[in-house]
Amino acid sequence: MFSQKMSYRKTPLPLLFTIGLATISLLPIRSSLAQVNFVPQPSDAPLELSLLTKPKSFVITATTINQRSLTIPRLWWAQDSAEKKLLDNWIAYPASMKEPARVDLVVNQQIWSLLDYLERYDFINRLGTAARKDNYNVRVFNYQQELLGTYTCNFSISPASCNIQMSAQNKLGWRRSL
Repeated sequence: MFSQKMSYRKTPLPLLFTIGLATISLLPIRSSLAQVNFVPQPSDAPLELSLLTKPKSFVITATTINQRSLTIPRLWWAQDSAEKKLLDNWIAYPASMKEPARVDLVVNQQIWSLLDYLERYDFINRLGTAARKDNYNVRVFNYQQELLGTYTCNFSISPASCNIQMSAQNKLGWRRSL
């Protein structure tokens, strides 16, 4: 009886481990059951600065006020509070068949250039969060129509999944001297 136990114990453990790994590697891999939080790319539509002086009926700017109800998106508070010098103006576009609603923010380039990477990120995040409450994506531009950053969300899931992108010039992490 003792010899039978000994012969059983002599089965090499590395061989069993190798057989187990080989069996596992032959099994099909299941796709993940987790929900994919796809965030769409920011709009590639050009910035229409002419709408700041001659707004069309379908857009809302910082100077457009609805006398009857609260105008969406609600960015006036953000502009009047901490962002008064940095945020010069904005244009809000309603959702269309091609893309969700968006707000194009226009910043004062002189003030923007004084901010470091984290301050710029914080600005985009704060205004993006405010616009997200009304289901708007955000793009940040200067008056030279350079795209400085975006805050884009997938509003079809709850809670919305969002992404911030900043242009390469914003990632240097140090302040530029004037």
